[in-house]
Amino acid sequence: MPVSIVIGSQWGDEGKGKIVDLLSQNDADVVARYQGGANAGHTIVWENENGEDEEFVLHLVPSGIFHPGVTCVIGNGVVLDPEAVMQEIDKIQALGVDVEGRLKISHNAHLIMPYHKAIEAAREKARTSNDDDDAIGTTGRGIGPSYTDKFARTGIRVVDLLDRDVLRKKLRRSIQEKNQILQHVHDAEVLDVDQIVEKYVEFDQIIDEYVTDTSEYLNEQLAAGKHVLAEGAQGSLLDVDFGSYPYVTSSHPTAGGCCTGLGVPPTAVDRVIGIAKAYCTRVGNGPFPTELFDDTGERLRKIGAEFGATTGRPRRCGWLDLVALRYTAMINGFNELTVTKLDVLSGFDALKVCVAYRYNGKESRRFPSEAHTLEKVDPVYETLPGWEEDITGVRSYADLPSEAQDYLDFVAEEIGVRVSMVSNGPKRQQIIQAPERNLV
Repeated sequence: MPVSIVIGSQWGDEGKGKIVDLLSQNDADVVARYQGGANAGHTIVWENENGEDEEFVLHLVPSGIFHPGVTCVIGNGVVLDPEAVMQEIDKIQALGVDVEGRLKISHNAHLIMPYHKAIEAAREKARTSNDDDDAIGTTGRGIGPSYTDKFARTGIRVVDLLDRDVLRKKLRRSIQEKNQILQHVHDAEVLDVDQIVEKYVEFDQIIDEYVTDTSEYLNEQLAAGKHVLAEGAQGSLLDVDFGSYPYVTSSHPTAGGCCTGLGVPPTAVDRVIGIAKAYCTRVGNGPFPTELFDDTGERLRKIGAEFGATTGRPRRCGWLDLVALRYTAMINGFNELTVTKLDVLSGFDALKVCVAYRYNGKESRRFPSEAHTLEKVDPVYETLPGWEEDITGVRSYADLPSEAQDYLDFVAEEIGVRVSMVSNGPKRQQIIQAPERNLV
């Protein structure tokens, strides 16, 4: 029963969408998204029949949707904004992509409601206006408050859309409660109960054709010998348990989130692929040991076009952090690693790589996930030679500059995981298969 998981190994934005899209061409029958919400942005770039580049940013629909033979699943671990997913489906269909019968949405997925977005916005505004160091820097998509309701057992699920009486009852209760919070805690505008009830009752008719018991469907596919490719959002260092808490997301982008977010058994997983940029980026607040505040950081941002796919926010940039990468390889059990955006490093005379942290005068290779410690560490760097050549047109590992090969070998040896693929540009064809000699 083969399940492969593609996992971001840093703070998100590693290029998972491209790799899932690539693997979907030949290696997957089903692509399933297992956590997160519309705060994720997976960018897919392809060449159209005129030889021109086309780009699409997916937020909820899995990254295999552009391959006709692939069925896509939005699992129960995702928090779903019905309006956002329907808009996304419309945009995909406008490209001539047939979605009918190919997209299935879990009946157990929790919904993001207007009050979730309103409460999140009010909280962030309050933290920012008070110069609160604990401001998270969220996308404002209502992800956290939706997960809060889920675990408080007061959430509204997709299945509730199918019973109008149940939906009205739950919505009225939730909106009245949230209005009390908005009005009396945040001094914010309250929401119209009746308007929201009617709006979401209408979603029943629109979303009904996609609603499925996706856990049952996925296990049936596995029993039939089909290959499921599981796709997470964000990155492992944003995991609510294992990331730099509280500057994290509200779910589990790590390998463990796959089983709970899809309802597939851990015994079905046989491949875990970590995705890492050749350097590091982070969006939002929180500690970032290798962050660069100089011209080098700005150069990485400019060359790498490091702006959020969902929000457009400039990403914080820094050197590759192998302490963090070793940590995420450990907690996820990576079988292999894909290194993306290697081309961005072309033209640097020297490349720094963080191999340890120094804290209170002592050197350590341990990653402290507690934010108050992580923000005080100093990175210990190894310096590797860079290369001048533009590698965006390289298609063979042997044709990479020797310095680029040495860089990849150094990463593999340091973290104890083989580099299996290298991405040297955003397009589908800009991918390099690494040879067996890169095994450790």
